[in-house]
Formats: sequence, C-alpha cells, structure tokens
Amino acid sequence: MSGAVGIDEGFYSRQLYVLGHEAMGRMSTANVLVAGMRGLGVEIAKDVILSGVRSVTVQDDQHTQWTDLSSQFFLKECHLGQNRALCSLQQLTALNPHVQVLAYTQPLDTDFLLQFQVVVLTNSSLDDQKRFGELCHSRGIQFIVADTKGLCGQLFCDFGECFEVLDSDGVTPASVMIQHISKENPGLVICTDDKKHGLNKGSKVVFSEVQGMTELNNSQPVEINVCGPYSFSINDTSSFSDYIRGGVATEVKQPVMFEFKPLREALQDHSLLVMNDWGKERRHKTLHLAFQALHGFVKTQQRLPQCWCQSDADSLLAAVRELNKVAQLEQLDEAVVRSLSYTARGDLAPVNAFIGSVAAQEVIKACSGKFTPLQQWMYFDALECLPEDKDQAAPSSFLPKSSRYDGQIAVFGSDFQEKLMMQNYFVVGAGAIGCELLKNFALVGLGAGEDGKITVTDMDFIEKSNLNRQFLFRSQDIGKSKSEVAAVAVREMNPQMNVVAHQNRLDTNSEEVYNYNFFKGLHGVAAALDNVEARVYLDGLCIKYQKSMLEGGTLGSKGHTLVVVPHLTASYGPVKSNSSGDIPLCTLKNFPHRIEHTLQWARDQFEGLFKHVPENVNQFLSDAEFVERTLTHGDAEALETLEGVWRSQVNMEAGGTRPQSWEDCVSWARHKWETLFNNDIRQLLHCFPEGEVTSTGLPFWSGSKRCPHPLDFDPNILLLDVVLQATHLDYVVAASNLYGQIYNIKGRRDRNSIKKILEGVHVPIFTPNSSVKIHTSDKEMEEEKVMGTRLQELKQELASSSLKSSAKMFPIDFEKDDDSNFHMDYIVAASNLRAENYYIPAADRHQSKRIAGRIIPAIATTTAAVAGLMCLELYKLVQGHQNISSYRSAFINLAVQYFVLSQPCPPPHFEVTFMYFTAAKVQTDSFLALWLDRLDKPEATVIQRKGKVFFNN
Repeated sequence: MSGAVGIDEGFYSRQLYVLGHEAMGRMSTANVLVAGMRGLGVEIAKDVILSGVRSVTVQDDQHTQWTDLSSQFFLKECHLGQNRALCSLQQLTALNPHVQVLAYTQPLDTDFLLQFQVVVLTNSSLDDQKRFGELCHSRGIQFIVADTKGLCGQLFCDFGECFEVLDSDGVTPASVMIQHISKENPGLVICTDDKKHGLNKGSKVVFSEVQGMTELNNSQPVEINVCGPYSFSINDTSSFSDYIRGGVATEVKQPVMFEFKPLREALQDHSLLVMNDWGKERRHKTLHLAFQALHGFVKTQQRLPQCWCQSDADSLLAAVRELNKVAQLEQLDEAVVRSLSYTARGDLAPVNAFIGSVAAQEVIKACSGKFTPLQQWMYFDALECLPEDKDQAAPSSFLPKSSRYDGQIAVFGSDFQEKLMMQNYFVVGAGAIGCELLKNFALVGLGAGEDGKITVTDMDFIEKSNLNRQFLFRSQDIGKSKSEVAAVAVREMNPQMNVVAHQNRLDTNSEEVYNYNFFKGLHGVAAALDNVEARVYLDGLCIKYQKSMLEGGTLGSKGHTLVVVPHLTASYGPVKSNSSGDIPLCTLKNFPHRIEHTLQWARDQFEGLFKHVPENVNQFLSDAEFVERTLTHGDAEALETLEGVWRSQVNMEAGGTRPQSWEDCVSWARHKWETLFNNDIRQLLHCFPEGEVTSTGLPFWSGSKRCPHPLDFDPNILLLDVVLQATHLDYVVAASNLYGQIYNIKGRRDRNSIKKILEGVHVPIFTPNSSVKIHTSDKEMEEEKVMGTRLQELKQELASSSLKSSAKMFPIDFEKDDDSNFHMDYIVAASNLRAENYYIPAADRHQSKRIAGRIIPAIATTTAAVAGLMCLELYKLVQGHQNISSYRSAFINLAVQYFVLSQPCPPPHFEVTFMYFTAAKVQTDSFLALWLDRLDKPEATVIQRKGKVFFNN
C-alpha cells in the first residue's frame, strides 16, 4: 500500500492515472448496489468491483436460465435453476481483494436501498424504476437504470438536485511558462512560444516562481481572458513590482454543479437524450417511447414479445403511437419499434458489454465526483447487425434450443449460430482488450464448433498491475503467460471453446509461424495491441492475405474501434510520423524547463549508466571487432562508447570507475552526484553567466531557458516540493545499489551505514574550464567535430590483454513496477534534483513513474466498451455484410459522454491498366503479387508512372 490511505498503487497503477488519488479515495467509501445479475448486471458489477469502491452488493431473486448463459460470463450450465446472485458471488469476489462483495436474494425494498450511496437497476420494471427513483432522488442516493433488449440498450442517470463534479473532463491542468508580464490594467501575460497555453476564457490560474513581480506568487486563483494562443490577460498589475523573468501559470480546475430530474419527470423531457450515432436522432427518440411501451406490454402480457412475431410488433407499435400523442414527436421510426419487438427476447454479450461498461463508468462518476455525468438518457442500437437481406429465416430458427446460446439465437437464429461456431479467428494480444474480446468470443460461441478455433498470441507475462483491468487473471497467475492463462479462463467460461495459446511476438521474426498457410485458414483477425507499430504490421498482413480485421484501442477514458473489410473499407494504414513530442537534445542536456525534460534526462542517465555501458563492455569482451566497428559510428559516438568501456574496466585507483567493494560503489555515486548536480551546472554558468546577453542584446537566460543554480550535497536535506520528500541521499542510495548490481557487488539499504561511508569520501574541488564549449542548439551539436587524438589513445589502451580478461558486467533493464529494485528510486531522485537545479516544480513518485515509464492510463470500463463495440462488428463480418453503411467506426470518451459512431472510410481507388505483352520475369511486392496471382499471370513486369500501375505481361 502506498499513496492515499488504503490505495494499493501496485494493483490500481494504471487506473490511478485516469482517476487520481483523491477521486479513488472518495470511491473507497462508497457502497454500491447492482440489482439484477443477468449479463448486463454482471458486466456492471465486474467493472465497478475492479474500480475499487468500498463494497458492491449484487441482488437477484431469480434463478439461472439457459438464456442467461449467452451473456452472463460467471454462470455455467451447472448453475441452472440456482440463484444468479449467489452463483456469481465467488467469481465477483475474486476480482478485487480490496472490495467487499455481498449477495442479496430477496426482492428490493425501501429500507434495503437506504444502505447505499449508488443504486443501479437492471432488468427492472418501469414501476420499480419510478418508485425507487423517487426514493433515491429524495434521499440523495445516486440512481442509475440500465437495460438491454436484443440489439438495443437504454441508460438513465439521476444524481440528485445538486451534484458537484470536481473535475469535469480529467484533462491535466494546463501549465505554461511565462516570458513576460506587463504592468497595466489588465496585465498582459506572454507565454514562451514552445507550447500553446491551452487555456479558455474564464479559466483560473495560479502563479509561481515569478521573479520581480512576486505579488503574483502564491496568490488566490486569478481569472484570465484569452488574448491569443500564447498570451492572456489577468487583473490589474499596474501597482505590482517590475517583472524580471521566469514564472509558471498553472490552471486551477473549478467545481461544476449539475442538476438532475427524477425519472418520472425525465421520462417526459426529450431534451435530456444524449445522442451517440450520427443520423439516428429520430430512431433514439422513438426508442425512448418504445422502451416505455415495452414495459407496458410486459405488464399486461406477462411476457416479452415473441421472436420475430408480427402481431406482437403491431401491438408494440400501437402502444408507441399512443404514447406519442403526448410526446408529440414529429415522426416516429416505426421500423426501429418493430425491430425492438422482434429481438427483445435476445440477450447479447456485446451489447451488454457496451451498455454495462458505460453504466459502470457512471457509477464511478457518482462515487468519485470526477468526470461529467450523463444528463440524463442515452439510447443505443446496433440494428445494422441484422441480416442485410430481407429473407427472414423460419420462425422455428429463433426458438430456444436449451442451449447456452439461446439469448443470441433469439436475435439471429440457429443457422447463424452454427456459422459463428465454425469461425477460425486470430487474436493478437491477451491484455486488457484481449481479455474482454476472448470473454465475448466465448459467450457468442466464436470458434466453439468442431471445425472452429481461436488462436491467441501474447509474449507477455502477467504482472500485478494487470489485475485491475485484465479480468481473466488473478493474483495466483502473476508471472504466468497471459495467453495461456486467458485460454484456460475462456475454456472455463465455455467448455466448447477451441483455444490455442501462443507466446509469439507478431513481427518479422514470427513470419515462419504466421505465414500464408496460417492466414489461409483464418476467417478474420482481432487486434488487441498496445502500440501503433504492431497494429500497422498486422494490418499489412491482413492486406497481404485479404483478411478482415477488428481493431480497438484505449487511452484512459478514451477509446476507438475500427473494422477493416477487404475491398470495402480503408485499412488501418501506415505509421504517421510525428516528431512533435520529441525533446531536443540540447534541451535535455543543458536547458530543461519542464519536469518531462528532467524525467527523460534521468531515464537517459539510467539507460546509459546501468544498461548501455555494461552491454558495450560485454560486447568488447566477446567480440574482437567491437572497437573497429565502433570507430565507424562517428567520432562523437565512438568517443562516448569507448571511453565508457575503458573507464568501466579500469580500477578507480588507476583513473577508471570499476569498483572493488561496496564502499567503492558509494564513493562512485557520491562523485556522480557532484558531477551532475554541481560541477556540470557550474560549468554551464561559467560559459553562460546569469547576466549573459545574446548578440542581439537580449538576456540569454529568458523564455524557456531557465538559469540554473548548483546544489551543495547534504545527506540530511529535503526537497520540500516533493510529496515523498526525496533527499540528496536518495540518489546516492539508489545509484550505489544499481552500480553494485552491474558489477555483481551486493548492495545495502541501511542509510546510516551509507552516511558513515560518505564521511570518508573525498570530493575534489571543481574548477570550471574556459575551453569547454556548451551547445545551445541541436544543430551546433551535430556540427561539432571531435579530435581523433583521444580515440587513438583509447584504441591502444583497449588493446591491452589485461582488459580483455576482465569479468563480464550485468546490464539492467528498466522495470518501473517493482518498487524494490531501485529503478524508480533513481529516476525520481535524479529528476527532482535536476528540477531543483533549474527551479522546476518537482514531481512525486506516482507522476514520475507515469512519465518516465511511459505508462498508458487505463481503466476497465473503457476496455470493456471498446471490446463490446468490436464484437458488434464481428456479427456483421461473419454474416458477410457488403454495405459499408452497415459498419461502424467508433470514437468514445466515457469521461464526458462523447460517442461518435460513424461509417468507416472507403478504401482508396487506383486506376489500373492492363497491357499484355511478353516480358522478363521480375520481382514484385506482395500487393502486386497478389493481384498477379489472381490473374493467374505470375510472370510480369510492373511499371508505375503518373500515379497509374501497369501490369505488363
């Protein structure tokens, strides 16, 4: 445990970067009720339990039926006839050891609901929704209704008459460096031009580190007015001191109040509908009435409409028309009413995954006060999944078969179910999205037939930080293969599943495995990858072998999905180069001005000292050509590499840095501290003194160039800006232990003993060198020519037989999630000490780990939503939909209820002309070879000119 009280940062690591410690602290006090343990209810419960509330109570007074198994992933055939909540309890409890999970098997009543801060109803009657909604609204209990019927879903939220949101979007507050502040009314703030300020009119900021106009420092938040992308105005500064330099303006987020109507009132307010699919406004307004009419149908008939029954659809449509006499919609979408009636008995895993995860995110908002809640209705449909042809299967095809797929058969029929089970799919990645996809595949029966199969590959092993969102894994699985554990979990859900687990990385090294013969047997591919390069590579294989691809990704509360259909939609496409995020080398080396710069510098230091140098030494010891090969890399790189190898092999007494004892490691760390945080800074200030001016007469140290100051080592001093109070000693402790590891010298953690060793370390006095040149730009660094004298000396010294007989070293691979290995200890200490050099606000360990470890924020709700949307596209692919308008690409942001579902882009078209004549056989690329193979003309000359491709044969 670390951070806020009770928050397990190892378990919640990636989610903390989405929600933050404060929001999760508030969540840890919330008691949540999820009523109804069918497929939708268990999806909500799963995501809420993983999120880390205090307790979740699952309620259900009904027993398991065959139709439940089509989407309730914690129910099995052996549970038929038993209470759904009790049967799900053990699996739900195992999801998160920090959350208490309880089961309640009696009908809901008023007194029971008063125990909870959030109540979620699923599979409930409209009468219960109104009755309990009124109770919750009057008692300040956040109230959510979620429902799915076939391919349609409904969501409603009521968080009371006055609900406070502390952070409406979760975006990191803007922080900008100041170049100048005028003395006038209003004062004009000019920001440095390396980054747009990103502020909006009415935003509030606080100032810090302003030199001269110090009245602004630590004042109350100031409201700003945007003047341009690099400037804004504030209050009257005419009476303030003159601005000298420096300063940071940091945005302060303001609470937002929301008002909600109780369900009974909100039913009549169509302005509360949040749209999510372009072109469906009329459809979703009609669904608002259709769901109410459906409740009336069930109340009078004591059943749902029969599958694909025309008379029941007529009855439901008549009821909707009656409701519209009050609602006064200009035009009803009668087709959607009929479709809802035809498929209402269906219970589909992908629909439940999407609606359930969105509902779970609303629970998190209610518990945490973070992100903008739904106001107040949302409807969703995926009716494009229905067959494109209008020839309906026989009614008997949709009848229950006492099968685990009955909930799906009710929508698509038994023939389609057989087709699903014969599919052969390739899942690349068994992480967060991969787990959710495999869960959905098991529920829908993809590849579960005699001739079907799922192949899943993932080269990674399970870590503790995975458990919070990769729900197929448990603590006892840590250290095991992701793909193998996921395959076992999926077979446990559905024993009919045929799953083969691989541990291969998908790249050029695995082309012999994933070759033509492998892809030839596939029906499609599902990409659950965490980086663009791997997606592009897989996309290229799908193009090469003409296979469809489902692709999805997440970033915190944001997610996207893409479906690629050969010859119908555009592919994922090549990597788009983007160097805007690269930090210039001169900035890292001499002129940092953001904590991101010092963290990257610290990470580079770690890699250079503890990984690259040992690797170079080992290559030197094992490869006789290492020195000559290194000399061809350019003077600057060769000098750095060979100097590092020589120093690492020569004992300290002879001028090198090779330690013989633990005391030597501590001495090295102390000298390294002095070099990095004192001597190098003094040398920089010698070359560019504080009052230095440029050739144009402007101050050298201005704008993004922050004038640094050297630090004086004190093992007892604290950096007060750091939450965890990193000391000067932290660097020495971490650096000495890491240095010992690369030489196989056992380290120590006792700080008092290290202090004792430091007392005997002699640190020589440093004198700046006037002949040293410091580069102010990357261009200057590239233009520098290094003299070859030292290189020749190193070449001779490294030829010594005594160096060749040295012991090998032990390179260290950076691992951010092990808090005992000194890796993050070093990064945090080094970064914050350098930040202190340059007056940059320090970062705590949590923030430092995200930036230096390049962690992608993640949360289970977004992952489940994305996987659900991907599997809806799967239905269309298996049926063979040929209309591009049937498919959907999705962009979602659960933090702000942003849903964009749109038609995919069509593929680009090229004009191709075929001319036939005899020519020599030539090599062709894979795309052209594929076309030539289709033409049955393997021998060809290919000419490309003026944008046209000519196949000549």
